[in-house]
Amino acid sequence: MKELYSSAAGVNMEAERIEDAFRLLDEAVERGDTPGGVALIGRHGRIAGIHAVGVAHTRAPDGGQIAVTKDTIFDVASLSKVVGTLPLVLQLVERGRLRLGDRVAEYIPEFAAEGKSAVTVKQLLTHTSGLLSHKNMYSHGWSPDEIKAHIFAHPLDYEPGTKMVYSDPGFITLGEIVSRLFGEPLAVMANKYVFAPLGMNDTRYLPPERLRPRIAATEYYEKLGRHKWGEVHDENCFALGGASGHAGLFSTAEDLAKYAIMWLAKGRFGDGGRLLSEASVSAAIRSHTSDLPANRGLGWVLKGDQWDASGDLLSPSSYGHTGFTGTSIWMDPALDCFAVVLTNRVHYGRDKSVVRLRNCLHNAVAAACLS
Repeated sequence: MKELYSSAAGVNMEAERIEDAFRLLDEAVERGDTPGGVALIGRHGRIAGIHAVGVAHTRAPDGGQIAVTKDTIFDVASLSKVVGTLPLVLQLVERGRLRLGDRVAEYIPEFAAEGKSAVTVKQLLTHTSGLLSHKNMYSHGWSPDEIKAHIFAHPLDYEPGTKMVYSDPGFITLGEIVSRLFGEPLAVMANKYVFAPLGMNDTRYLPPERLRPRIAATEYYEKLGRHKWGEVHDENCFALGGASGHAGLFSTAEDLAKYAIMWLAKGRFGDGGRLLSEASVSAAIRSHTSDLPANRGLGWVLKGDQWDASGDLLSPSSYGHTGFTGTSIWMDPALDCFAVVLTNRVHYGRDKSVVRLRNCLHNAVAAACLS
């Protein structure tokens, strides 16, 4: 099997530029933008460098601190959309079980309420469905079924296809479609058909308590009297049971590198394995919103979109996604490179930002790539 790690020179990258990228994470920790983080950079299907710095938990139950290591597990927040939900939707399309143009109501009949009968699966994937961006559904004491019923019965916020509004309820709905068509919970299917085949052994929803010492803690909650630690940060996802189409996934930098490598290999992995078809990968990373002031693939954020975190130097074909807790994954097919940035910036509060860190680090990654 192909070795996962390489020297910088082995993948035609400049080691000094990679160190420049890692230094940016060090500086973000020093500034107090995040207590800690892991940055990973790779090219040509191999990891050229990984760097860990700072603290995963500032106030552990024993009163001490827990340092970030290269195998620290992070709540990756909305990376769940493209790492957990998206590949399952694409696999259903490949199997002929689903079409992107199908109406959501074909799979969730109750979704047709309040004028939503024409909303398509593709519109959910591109955030052009007309569904609202976000709503507090966790403070009412509703069960997971009641939360989903509320989404399915909710009226549209705008005419579908007329604009792009990033929507958590849209991906919660996609997660429900996946569960209904596979006949098993999303978390079970994601492990069976995505994480296990790729050897993403530290990636899962609902991590067991035994893994907590390896997990980066997220935000402090007055109601709990502690930081969230090993439980999903997203409140709606927590109310949905901890695993949903929009959030809930926990992972490491190395596991996400394996996922990025698969995408850059057009769906292939390992020695002859295939997770997705080349056709699926091609469809997912091309723009489906060219008629709107947005640049969205299927799930993925493309270069030039308002949520684009690629920086200045990655190519026009680059794509990726971010997560609210302070995470991101980015790929560039033209340079055949990728970067994973995992932080727990919400540990210090939601006013902390790693937006600049992501963009500047991606510039250093692009600069590191030699011809």
